[in-house]
Amino acid sequence: MKIENRIKLVVDDFCRYADWEDRYKELIKIGKNLEELPVEHQIEKFLIKGCQSRAWLKPSFKEGRVYFQASSEAILVKGIIGILVKVYSGSTPEEVLSQNGDFLKTIGISEHLSMNRTNGLASMFKQIQMYAFVYKSLAEKGIMDANDI
Repeated sequence: MKIENRIKLVVDDFCRYADWEDRYKELIKIGKNLEELPVEHQIEKFLIKGCQSRAWLKPSFKEGRVYFQASSEAILVKGIIGILVKVYSGSTPEEVLSQNGDFLKTIGISEHLSMNRTNGLASMFKQIQMYAFVYKSLAEKGIMDANDI
């Protein structure tokens, strides 16, 4: 499925709720349903700098596509990163880099977070973009598979 379609699904899912409280509950549900990053990968190397709560993002690159596994100690942060994983995982590096994350404003997440959580969200997005940039460089060299970087 194309990244634009995954974004549309997330936006449609959140926009069916009229108020932020219901969207917040949906975010928590996404966090609870996020496949856990194995504990052995919850290490400093994958820690997202700038998050109020500890959160990890582990990338991989298979057959020219970027995949992410993630986790956090905080359920709200886990929900936020779960949305990002849902949207960006399985995309080509070019697809990831073509997106600016505006869909997060559309679903109302960025306007309802504290300043610290907003900074954490920006850090998550920046980390995803950085991994995509590195994998794009590898793909340009003919490397289409890589574990983590």
